[in-house]
Amino acid sequence: MVVVFVLIAAAVLAAFAALHYYAWRRLVRGTTVKGGWPRRIGTVVFVAGPVLMFAALAAERAGAPFVLQQVLAWPGFLWMAFALYLLLALLVGELVRPLLRRFLDRGAPAAGAAEGALVRVPVPEMRELAPVPGIGRAAAPTRRLVLARTVGVAATVAAAGVVAGGAYGVLRGPTVKRVTVPLAKLPRAAHGFRIAVVSDIHLGPVLGRGFAERVVETINATQPDLIAVVGDLVDGSVEDLAPAVAPLARLSARHGTYFVTGNHEYFSGADPWVEHVRELGLRPLENARVDIGAFDLAGVNDIAGDNYGEGPDYAKALGDRDTSRASVLLAHQPVMIHEAVKHSVDLQLSGHTHGGQLWPGNFVAAASNPTLAGLDRYGDTQLYVSRGAGAWGPPVRVGAPSDITVVQLASKQA
Repeated sequence: MVVVFVLIAAAVLAAFAALHYYAWRRLVRGTTVKGGWPRRIGTVVFVAGPVLMFAALAAERAGAPFVLQQVLAWPGFLWMAFALYLLLALLVGELVRPLLRRFLDRGAPAAGAAEGALVRVPVPEMRELAPVPGIGRAAAPTRRLVLARTVGVAATVAAAGVVAGGAYGVLRGPTVKRVTVPLAKLPRAAHGFRIAVVSDIHLGPVLGRGFAERVVETINATQPDLIAVVGDLVDGSVEDLAPAVAPLARLSARHGTYFVTGNHEYFSGADPWVEHVRELGLRPLENARVDIGAFDLAGVNDIAGDNYGEGPDYAKALGDRDTSRASVLLAHQPVMIHEAVKHSVDLQLSGHTHGGQLWPGNFVAAASNPTLAGLDRYGDTQLYVSRGAGAWGPPVRVGAPSDITVVQLASKQA
């Protein structure tokens, strides 16, 4: 098993290095003069970017001093997103290069030609001048150099624009989505019951207290009957992030705020976080169930807890309930829907996928989850998956805007 892991890791690193080398050749080597300062700076950037990215990942997982995590996180994680879209832009550039080459080779109308006549004149071959001692390399770029620089600038601007737009979308805070879910067993008196679903806030080295305040304000503005925090609240320890999560104490709903663990809570220490959110006024559902009156609300630990002896226990949370009553299950990962179906749950509320977060990551996320985002049905059980309020890694979303969802329950008897 260890040998397989090492081989897979080596293959991933080799592919990562090869892709960066390709980007360096196109953007730095192919557009600059050997020995010049632009090439030196470009090379430093293409070395520093990946180093900072891996350092940011390692610092977070190793529990490095929080200040160091913050220093590394912004440049490291932004490079992760920027490198992805730079590579995609360069691949598009490979497709348009032949068209640009034809354009540069077209020439221009000859001077003195008769009016209305079209004369094709080949562009004279432009060559770099030999360097002059004391002055440096001269200035007439070849067509190949013009082409390389045009594609390189366009790819860089496109990638930077996509990342900047995606970062703005995250930092301004999630928008509110509303979805109505009919439940056959829901009594008429509970028709219109509103649950504010928030998942994947990911407070940590990048998203801090200010972001948490925006999330709380957005949730409270919807005036929900109940709030469900469906995992991946944090990326870090209670000691480091207690000030960041403090605004959650202001969450307000008539029937309270409930919390279940996500996989990232187990990376950070799930037990201390469960106790801390309890102190903030949230009620953890650790394989437990509560009677809301009109329906049963249950919650199970995330499947990542299996590695710590704290995994989901569906029998404990759901096994002895009255199945004639409507039930809502909080479970972080959509793949837990299959157990929900077995236990006759009416609605499961999940997160985890981020909707893919960074296109084309949505294709990967869709392949590993039964539902990527939105409302779906599995037998008699419905599943709603939120795209999440925050972001993991790069504070960037492309093609998967963040959300807080108000799920309004509807009685078929109404």
